[in-house]
Parts: sequence; C-alpha cells; structure tokens
Amino acid sequence: MSTPNPRIAVFGHKVSSSNIPEIEHFSDLSSLLAAPIFDVLLLDMPAAYAGRVLRKLRSTPAYRYQLVYCCRDQDSWCEALGDGTCPAETSEIKMLWEIWRERFNLFRQGSAPERFEGRVLSWLWLRADAHVYALRDPEVPQHYRYPLLEALADAEQVNPFVWLSLMVQHDWLEEGVLVDRVRLCSDCGSGRLNYIDVCAECQAMDISRQPSLHCFTCGHVGHQESFLKDGVLLCPNCLNRLRHIGSDYDRPLENYRCRSCQAFFVDADVQARCLDCGLSHAPDKLRIREVRDFHLTEAGRFRCRQDFNDRSIDHFGRLNLLGGKDFFELLTWQLQVVRRYKQPAFSLIGLRFVNLAGTLARLGEHRGHAFIDSLTDRLKESVRETDRCSRSTEEFFWIMLPHTDGKGLEFVAQRLSQVAELFSAPEVSDISLRVVSFTAPGDLLEKEDGELLLARLASELI
Repeated sequence: MSTPNPRIAVFGHKVSSSNIPEIEHFSDLSSLLAAPIFDVLLLDMPAAYAGRVLRKLRSTPAYRYQLVYCCRDQDSWCEALGDGTCPAETSEIKMLWEIWRERFNLFRQGSAPERFEGRVLSWLWLRADAHVYALRDPEVPQHYRYPLLEALADAEQVNPFVWLSLMVQHDWLEEGVLVDRVRLCSDCGSGRLNYIDVCAECQAMDISRQPSLHCFTCGHVGHQESFLKDGVLLCPNCLNRLRHIGSDYDRPLENYRCRSCQAFFVDADVQARCLDCGLSHAPDKLRIREVRDFHLTEAGRFRCRQDFNDRSIDHFGRLNLLGGKDFFELLTWQLQVVRRYKQPAFSLIGLRFVNLAGTLARLGEHRGHAFIDSLTDRLKESVRETDRCSRSTEEFFWIMLPHTDGKGLEFVAQRLSQVAELFSAPEVSDISLRVVSFTAPGDLLEKEDGELLLARLASELI
C-alpha cells in the first residue's frame, strides 16, 4: 500500500542545518538495516564516513535504489553513490521521492531488475542527470575504479572498463567527461609502471651522467677523469697535451656512460617496467586507456521504460531500433553504395514529435508509458521488417527504407501521417508531427556521410 509521504530516517547525528523534521534517528548501521526499509535516508556525518556507509547501503538490496542524501560535505564516493546534498525542505524531498517512486513502480510492480546491466541502468534512470563516475584510487592497478558498478555487482565478476565499453556499443550508455588518460602494461593491464633510463647500447640500467672530453688530434672520447694527469689535460690515447678548448679538444654531447659496456651516449633510452608482472615495455607499446564518466542514452532510457523483460524488449525489437552509432554507420554504407553504383535506391524519413518530452513529463511515468506503447504500436504498422529505425533524441525518430524510391516513399509517408491521429486527445494535443524525407541517389550531396545527413535533415525539423 502506497503512502502519501516518504518515510525518512536520519543516520548519524541530528540534522540541525535543515527544516526537515527528524522522523527516526539511527546511530548504528546494523540497527538501521534491521528496521523496516525507509524511503529516504539522510546521512549526517563527515564525507569520509558517509562514503563508507554509502558503499554498504548500495551493496544491500534494501537500499540499492533508495534516495540517500548527504547533509554535510561530500567526497568522491558520496558523489558517485549518493543523491547529492540534502534538500532544505521536506516538500522538496517529497517531490523528488514521488518522481523516484513513480519510475520505480514501473519495474514489474515495484520489483527491481535482477541482471547486473539492468540494475545499473535502472539506478541511473531513477535519478535525473545521474552518471557512472570514475574515482581515482591508487590502491587499484588501473588507478581508477567505478564505485557504482562495484556496489551493484553483488557476487558477479565484472570488468568495469570492458562492461562500459560494451554498453556504449549497445548505445545504452554514452561517454561523458574525459577524466584522465592512463597507460597500462601491455601484458597484465596494470597501471603501476616505473619509467627508468637505460643504456642506449646494451639496455643496462647501471648508467650515470658523466662529463667527457673529445681529443681533436686522435678523436678519442672518454670521461673527463681519464684526461687528467698531474693536474694537466693529456689525451690518454695519443698523450698530446690539451690546452685550448675548441682547438685542441671540446666537450661532446654524450653526457651518459654505461658502467656495463662503457658506452657513451647523449640520451638514455626509456623503459616502462610493470611493478606487478615485472615485464618491460617501450613507452609507445603501452596500452592507452581513456577514463571517462558515463550517462544514459535515449536507447538506455527506452530500455528502462520497457521494464527489462523479454516481452518489452521484443516489443521494441520489432521496430528494428538501432543505436545512434550503428545507424550512422549503416546509413553511411548505404550512401556509399548508391554513390558508387547509383542503385538500389533507398529513402530516409525523419519524424519529429514536437513537445513529446514535455507532454510525457506532464503525464507522469505511468500514463506516459502507456502513450509511448500506443505510439509504438502505430509506428509498427508502418515499419516494414526490412526497415531500420533509430532515435537521436526523445523527439526525433528516423526510418531507413531500403529499395524504396520516391513513389514508395510517398506511400510510406502517407501511412505515417496517420500517427498524428493519436494526438487528438486533449491531454496530448500539444504534440505535433513534423516530417522530412530524403531519397538517394536523387537527393545525394557530395561527401555527405550518414551523420551529416541526419544533422541536415534534423535542422529542417526544428
């Protein structure tokens, strides 16, 4: 049975800097976990302690998705696992909780997804503008970790970097801010590397910077000490006295001497030695990894709306939805084929549902979800099995029609125009449909690829 107000608990000290009445207070984590689940938790403790508590809470199924706010300063763990600073008023907490609850109730009548990818995507979708944040940590071999993925993994063995790359390929997550660029051992993948100077000839590590002299008479080069004899400079090779620098001798550029092979050289070679596996690598042979934050894409949000069950995924699967990158690449390939062979013709239709995002927000999650279902059903009637679709934003929908010329395009566009009948109801009357089309090879522009084509057509829909 749903409650009109969230059950709020304070963990730590009493919240004195806000106007939120303390409903229940806990100073012991075991007592909190033993009590009935609260809707909202307020952590009133220093950031270092709050981060540790958040790690425990997010690893516990009961508080995996719940709203948890930090009432004091926040560190990186708090930012990665918490919901931000504690709101000052109870009304604000209630409003945020109602939005959260409405979304959470879409998951199989309030039961959260069981698979790891579903847990992560759901956690992000339940919060506005949530991210998977990278946290710098010298204790891990790669120097960075993703606290949210670790907390939601349970007992599963997950490689965060590989998993995030896979989610980007599926177009469910999108790369965000570039946090850092690290170099890793090519063998074991560790970032614990020691860069050392070695001899340019024999690669020995026992080298030293040592001044040397060059005799112009015989060309001998040696360290400076070997030229000193009874307080004067004598070449140890030809025994000529060296009086004037520039005419009798000079100082060569070779400043390093190897104690193993006695070689002289200007610059030492550099090796990167892995402190974990012990192997040495040339710096240009190291693996380079970009560390980024990540956030949900439009496709990821759609997957969350569809409850992660097989029926819903198939429901959208019949629209043959492709991620943005895959759709760009397929469209570019079609353009290349037509540009070279002039056939077969194909067409592209762009639909913009103006004010769709605002209308869905006003309808709420449940009614908006039902409206999206009806809209998808109507689109499905017009999309053929061989067509491919994609969404670039909440309002933009693209359909690629292989083997479809101008006449075929007119027929499909006529069927798609019937979608606008859904917007006759008063609650969705703010939505309007705009359509743009393209047919190749007739509408081809020189050197235009798939991404540029979509951008040009999208500008006609604004």
